Amino acid sequence: MLEYLRNAADKPVAKVLMGILIFSFVGWGVAEWIFGLSSSDTTLMRVGGYKVSIQQYSNMKSNELATLAREEQRKIYTDPTAMAAFQDGVIKKIASIKRIEKHANDLGYVVSDHRIANEIREIPQFQEKGKFSPAAFDVVLRNSGLTESDVANDIRMRALSEMVNAPINTKIKTPRFAVRAAYNARGASRTVDVATVKFSEFDVVAPTEEQLREFYKQNPHRVAESRNISYVILPAEMDKPDEYEKNLKIAQKMEDDIIGGDTLATAAKTHNAKFHKYENVTANKLPNDKFFDNAMIARVFDMDAGVESEMIETRDGFVIVRVDEITPEHTAEFDSVKKDLIAEWTRAERRKLAYVRANELLVDLNKTGKLANKKTINVTRTDGAAPAVLVAAFKESVGTNTIADDSDAFYVMHIANEKMPAVDNAKMESVRGDVSKMAAEHIRSDFDSYLEREYPIKINEKTYNRFVK
Repeated sequence: MLEYLRNAADKPVAKVLMGILIFSFVGWGVAEWIFGLSSSDTTLMRVGGYKVSIQQYSNMKSNELATLAREEQRKIYTDPTAMAAFQDGVIKKIASIKRIEKHANDLGYVVSDHRIANEIREIPQFQEKGKFSPAAFDVVLRNSGLTESDVANDIRMRALSEMVNAPINTKIKTPRFAVRAAYNARGASRTVDVATVKFSEFDVVAPTEEQLREFYKQNPHRVAESRNISYVILPAEMDKPDEYEKNLKIAQKMEDDIIGGDTLATAAKTHNAKFHKYENVTANKLPNDKFFDNAMIARVFDMDAGVESEMIETRDGFVIVRVDEITPEHTAEFDSVKKDLIAEWTRAERRKLAYVRANELLVDLNKTGKLANKKTINVTRTDGAAPAVLVAAFKESVGTNTIADDSDAFYVMHIANEKMPAVDNAKMESVRGDVSKMAAEHIRSDFDSYLEREYPIKINEKTYNRFVK
């Protein structure tokens, strides 16, 4: 093609072809510029119109990592779930900072350079013999990898944050009526008449095959997905550098053997590692093994059958895990759960009969004001009866007749009266503190929601996918 163009450069057809090629390349570049597809665009997101670059994100990420212990850092780098949560946290923190900055700007708040300079002079790390030292300032910055702008921007943002948050951080005096209402709600007691109708009091005949199959149609048994899992772990003291490096090399050789075709059991025997195998593992039926924490379970249940993981660094050593077999979630065969179905059907029938009896008692109570087989009890919100009774006793008004539904009984109830607690000043002050704290949390939550609505995040998906995801 190129040879043809060189030999026929002066011919009209060649000139047209070269023009098309040149226009294509130029158009490609212009399109990137027009539609924001240029690889030079490093904007990760916009918060209320403020741009946040991938470099700003990286700086914040490095700062946040530096505050974590080595074990926490290793978990983030070895666990995709932990890394995703960490990255999300960094983005939220940057967004929070930018919202404060944007809101401060909208309100016209300004932090002068003079104030920033004065605050820098007052930082103890930058002083010698109680006075600001330029030499100490330079040493601290150099050792921490910060610049003067970094320090100034941090002080400016803290000052702006104090200005913006000043109104919501102002202590609000809690009204006495609110404290008393909370105090009464916590300490009140009620007298309740209760008649208990237990499911077990009612006898039912055994179900027929037809009844049982009809019951199963309405209540099919689902068997959760299960997995056969095996893993090999090379124990190591991960917080000791020499021990870590030594065992890392062994673990890498073990990983190479597995990739080369060795089974996990064979590789474990070769390298003095430990091999474990478990069958029928479900999310709700886990082996008694500390290895299976939430992060590892999430990883295991995201893998395909017949696949080994890459080498995983855990706090106890180096691990390679394999999903040997997956049994998908399915509906159990009727005959395999027939015994359980009989018990469930029997309980359901007894519950129906108990419900009829409880309603008969309630009807009589409403008509005559009398409750057969009642017991009169005093209850608080946390003590004195079954949880179902306590909830119903304080959910309804005094004088109410009602039925409380529990796992093995119905409770027919009449809420007779209520008694308020005696005033205890020490307890009242404790309640006042709790009420004040809850009010402050509600105000903070409302303010944060306002900032989120006013200055929403817009993620640049292309940059996010390239540099973060």
